[in-house]
Amino acid sequence: MQGNGEHHANDERLPATARAAGFASPFDRAAWFDLLAAHGFAGKSRIDAQGRAGNVTAWLPLRIEKPGKFAGLTNWYSFAIRPLFTGDGDRSAALRALFRNLRQQAAHLTFYPVSAPDDLAAALRAAGWWVTAKPAGDRHWLDLGDMDHDVWWASRPGALRSTVQRKAKKGVVDIQLLTQFDPGSWAAYEQIYAASWKPEEGHPALLRAFAEAEGARGTLRMGLARIDGVPVAAQYWTVEDGTAFIHKLAHVEDSLKASPGTLLSAALFRRVIEIDKVKRVDFGTGNDGYKRDWMNRHDPLWRIEAFNPSRVAAWGPALKAFGRALLRKDK
Repeated sequence: MQGNGEHHANDERLPATARAAGFASPFDRAAWFDLLAAHGFAGKSRIDAQGRAGNVTAWLPLRIEKPGKFAGLTNWYSFAIRPLFTGDGDRSAALRALFRNLRQQAAHLTFYPVSAPDDLAAALRAAGWWVTAKPAGDRHWLDLGDMDHDVWWASRPGALRSTVQRKAKKGVVDIQLLTQFDPGSWAAYEQIYAASWKPEEGHPALLRAFAEAEGARGTLRMGLARIDGVPVAAQYWTVEDGTAFIHKLAHVEDSLKASPGTLLSAALFRRVIEIDKVKRVDFGTGNDGYKRDWMNRHDPLWRIEAFNPSRVAAWGPALKAFGRALLRKDK
């Protein structure tokens, strides 16, 4: 077995040109998976699974959790995992070929978080896998459609709009928005996070490297709120392909009376809607109640498990998984 984050010798590396179907996201790029691998999230080893059909190749970066058990290469910062493609042609056929190829290597596959499970599950079943898909978490997002900022804002709860109006009028909170990575501002974010209600940051070096890369790409949108010159709230967003992604937010607890986090959110929403012209805002994973105030769409996230019927090692876990699925249906 190779060291953490390395590829098997007979694997091709995911090319930088690979793209997912639909709207692009920062979690669909080769650079993101390389970053995860470099920071220790590739498990026992990394495999960039692939399958070809004509001129199109399907790709899925995976980690080996243990011999025969693979999972999508994600971590807690990932909004979703989905297949990537290079070339033009029948993507569904290429994805089926990928999963047929994986039957030679794996007994058990796990993918989470998955926002659109149908195509992935169908390709797995067509390639001969036993498949379960279950809701596992939540996703809140904003679909602006034809709304501009003012129409969207008018649709938000009255209590939220009143808070922003009242607190902004007091002039206690100063807002700064950045579109480039700044070490001093990032240090302020880390200071705020450490003093916030949130648990200890899981991997701050990875998050900083991600922010630096997004700053270099011109997609970073970061906000800081200060009271009397002291940073009290921070948020880290990115924008890409008509979508704003909200990655991290934090505020100092004893600043709540001035609502700096709410004012900062309002400023960033205005920025990405009016200037970046986004049509969607993705709040990532989690069902925190405050997200409903800002978003108008709520979808489940899914966990997909697949079992290789030709591997005896898969039979026991498959029986347990399908048994749990039956119990859920009976409730």
